[in-house]
Amino acid sequence: MKKKMKLAVLGGGLTASLAALGAGDFFYRLCLTQTVDKTKIFSAPHNQPSDDVPPSTVSRDMDWLKKQKTQERTIFSEDGLRLRGILLKNPEGGPWVVLCHGYTGHAEEMADFAREFYGRGYQVLMPDARGHGRSEGKYIGMGWPDRRDVVRWAEHLVSEERAEKIVLLGISMGGAMVMMTSGEKLPPQVCAIVEDCGYTSAWDEFHYQLKMLYHLPSFPLLHMMDMFAKIRAGYGLKEASALKQVAKCKIPLMFIHGKKDSLVPYEMLKPLYEAATCPKECFVAKRAGHGESRQAQPEEYWKRVFAFLGKYVGTIDEDCERKTATL
Repeated sequence: MKKKMKLAVLGGGLTASLAALGAGDFFYRLCLTQTVDKTKIFSAPHNQPSDDVPPSTVSRDMDWLKKQKTQERTIFSEDGLRLRGILLKNPEGGPWVVLCHGYTGHAEEMADFAREFYGRGYQVLMPDARGHGRSEGKYIGMGWPDRRDVVRWAEHLVSEERAEKIVLLGISMGGAMVMMTSGEKLPPQVCAIVEDCGYTSAWDEFHYQLKMLYHLPSFPLLHMMDMFAKIRAGYGLKEASALKQVAKCKIPLMFIHGKKDSLVPYEMLKPLYEAATCPKECFVAKRAGHGESRQAQPEEYWKRVFAFLGKYVGTIDEDCERKTATL
């Protein structure tokens, strides 16, 4: 009888372990690859846009971008991936901004940022993150392996475009990406970083989403997913920490977050801001949800961003009106 009970316990334990492995594999593919449909994630109530914020202008600005004289550029990552970027050069030269898109996005989705910066006299680079757009890669890096790719792009601008001043800006996953990049050794030409609604770490973000989407604790599913991430993508979810990286940052850093953000919780902003010991500023848009700060308070958003950058990049065309192109 005791032997049967032991076998039953062992069998139950083995079944539970296999179930946990299967679930971990599923969540890895759901969250860290582009092969599994993510409708459930993006359609969840807590991940929806705010009702009282004007709609995004990205579609309109993507039409504007198509009419501009852009160039495609290719570099290779340290691990041999072909990475694609879009260059929008200003005929009069000027500083560069590297615009990093969000989770499952692509370079062209940064068109509204590109239009604003180009109109202010900047030159623009919009890279596709690894595993996104037309860049190679079988997994989503959540900003961690991507941080080294951003360093490569900055080095490329210095060596090939003779960039004298470079700004890094990212939104959502791109915001986490530029924060993770901030702790790396960057070319001295990188003089300021702006992050918009980035998360503290990949682990923290998936822990939150697992709870909100499935009402599940992190153990054992997130631990299994973390194991698959280490084996298949080469990084751990806790390792992918913007919080640890901003603590090493020496470059001026601006933090932006919407107070009603429930996709990357607003509560993540405080520990990030407090961890940074570099020159820093913070802007909170009270009515904005995730990635909506520039829509909720456009005048204040851009006023604050360019006032911050003006301290480290300098004022461009100070006596001229903005040159933003019209459709």
